[in-house]
Amino acid sequence: MSIFNYTPENISKWTRAGMRKSFGLQLSELAGVHENLIALTADVASSSSLNVFAEKFPERFFNLGVSEQNMIGVASGLAKENNNVFVCTFAPFVSMRAYEAIKILVCYMNLNVKIIALSSGFSLGVQGNTHYCFEDISLMRTLPNMKIFSPADVLEEAAILEHTANLNTPAFVRLTGLDGTPGIFKSDPDFIEGELKIIREPENNKDVAIISTGSVINECVRAARALKRENISCAVFNASTLKPFDDKKLKEISREYKIILTVEEHFLSGGLGGIVSEILAGDNEKQNARLIRLGIDDKFPLAGNYANMLEKSGLNANGIINAIKNACSKN
Repeated sequence: MSIFNYTPENISKWTRAGMRKSFGLQLSELAGVHENLIALTADVASSSSLNVFAEKFPERFFNLGVSEQNMIGVASGLAKENNNVFVCTFAPFVSMRAYEAIKILVCYMNLNVKIIALSSGFSLGVQGNTHYCFEDISLMRTLPNMKIFSPADVLEEAAILEHTANLNTPAFVRLTGLDGTPGIFKSDPDFIEGELKIIREPENNKDVAIISTGSVINECVRAARALKRENISCAVFNASTLKPFDDKKLKEISREYKIILTVEEHFLSGGLGGIVSEILAGDNEKQNARLIRLGIDDKFPLAGNYANMLEKSGLNANGIINAIKNACSKN
């Protein structure tokens, strides 16, 4: 049974805050149950609501300043002393600046450190390419012992944080979207590690299976609803666990649907589309589906606000609709 109360009040509070600011609120609740839970940050306590955690558990909170590699080193030392350690900063800084430290001090040592990557993808909008993060899935999935999670909304964020708090292995949690991003789930999402979960059933025919991860799945649902009016039947699957991936379910989808479309706020190389491609390439049984991948092209995009960046990258509902209609016309 979950420690979280998925009440309308909590759902509204978390949704208004968004994934980034809900993190500290949710971790504070988990710390009330896990007495060995320690939180570290690289000077982002306020923007992640870890200041709430610090007020409740001052002896279990450490702000290491803008020193991401050092933060990972401190986290690994605390984990060696049987602490349940969560570290938190913006996605590009923790995934790239501290990458070698994560590889050797966390994954090689197989320590109980949970890395919370704030505001990945286009979440930081006009701050541009210094703050965008389209590489983190690709980097983290190459590391042995590392698990990777990417919640669809703030409710699944809570469920994934609760799940990772009960793990004793390295984990990377990728948070995306903005404050007020609409939710996918209405109550406890019943998260299961490694499950590729259908969140929107197809109408009649199994024309298209959209597989997405993170908050951009909202755009996928909007696209599927719109395409229903054009007699194109789309299912939407939530890949909130990226490693380990649900190979079995993916292979079933590849035999049941005509088209698989992956959608992600990540470079096309190495992310969700790459995971799906690799699994299907290694499948020796006959497949029915044609694979199409939507993501960030191999270039640095010009900065803009979040909605503008999704639109320019073809990752909003209209872009997804156009990609599916184009694919269906060629099928």
